[in-house]
Amino acid sequence: MRPHPLLWLAAGLALAASPLFAGDPGQRLDATNRLDQARPSETVEVPAAALAPRLRPQDLATLAILDAAGRPILSQAVDENGDGVPDRLVFQADFAPSEKKVFTLRPGERRPYLREDFRVYGRFVRERFDDFAWENDRIAHRMYGPALETWEKEPLTSSAVDVWSKRTRRLVVNDWYLVDDYHHDHGEGGDFYSAGKSRGCGGSGVFADGRLFVSRNFQTSRVLANGPIRLVFELAYAAWDAGGVRVSEKKRVTLDAGSNLNRFESDHSIPGGRTPVWAAGIKKAKDADVRAEAARGWLRTWEPVAGAAGNLGCGVVAEPGSIDRVTEADGNVLVISKDGAPARYWAGFGWDRSGDFASREDWDLYLEQAARRLRSPVTVEVQEERP
Repeated sequence: MRPHPLLWLAAGLALAASPLFAGDPGQRLDATNRLDQARPSETVEVPAAALAPRLRPQDLATLAILDAAGRPILSQAVDENGDGVPDRLVFQADFAPSEKKVFTLRPGERRPYLREDFRVYGRFVRERFDDFAWENDRIAHRMYGPALETWEKEPLTSSAVDVWSKRTRRLVVNDWYLVDDYHHDHGEGGDFYSAGKSRGCGGSGVFADGRLFVSRNFQTSRVLANGPIRLVFELAYAAWDAGGVRVSEKKRVTLDAGSNLNRFESDHSIPGGRTPVWAAGIKKAKDADVRAEAARGWLRTWEPVAGAAGNLGCGVVAEPGSIDRVTEADGNVLVISKDGAPARYWAGFGWDRSGDFASREDWDLYLEQAARRLRSPVTVEVQEERP
């Protein structure tokens, strides 16, 4: 499954003709924000193929990135297919409106990672009935594995995306599972969201004959990249009936540090090899306020959190050209894709007690700007620096 060139919080590539020579201190990256809005925590990407043949893919793991002042920037070599060879280099920078930044490449000079560098994390949680839980410095989620379907106390069959609300920048998944009291807020947030059998906050399914067809719990998982900047993992789902057609799915989730949105991509296996019409959406709570801006590529809810724990906004962002319509089905508000559109969208949430979103209007602005960034990614040029 290859990433689409238009990635939320990721760079587009406009490669210059001059090659990148390993060991040549005169090579640089010119990155330009072409929007009239700021882009905090922008993830800049450089595919390994763009640096070949002078730089080998395995060299990306030790390639240092320096900013214009000569300060090193944290970077990560990402293996996207599990073959042990890096496929792309990622690093982050804050961009002002219409700003261009210059970065220098130094092969073999990246320092070892420190524990405090890591701002993303995800793992299979066998001890909690096969959850898969993941997080970054702003949000946390989980999805449900096979053991939960047969739990004697509270069985649940659902491919929903659950939400853990955080009011801390630190990584909490391991600690919250260890203490096993995450339904109460002890100062860092908690699990206040009830996803149940709904789509939760960004779950998907197949839409056929006016109905939503969803899978059971995921069967297997694998982590492809686990920080410090980017998390990539896959969940595999057994085939299910979608209006008389058997569909199976491999779902890839990507989450970058500093983002409130995950990228979801689904590879569906269906007779004839065609791409089914897919749906992605949000549970519609009783008191939820819903806003759909399909022409601009986003959908959101805003709802009170149980126990007077503030308000939570969930959102789905997609390329406007892939959206056919927005509708409601089975207690969810859904984005329905056009026939043949790749199953790719972004979803996540914001909590008004996290310190990042004070109001519904703040969440709307975040989603609007996210959709704009998707449509106009940062451009990156590989240049040969002149002496």
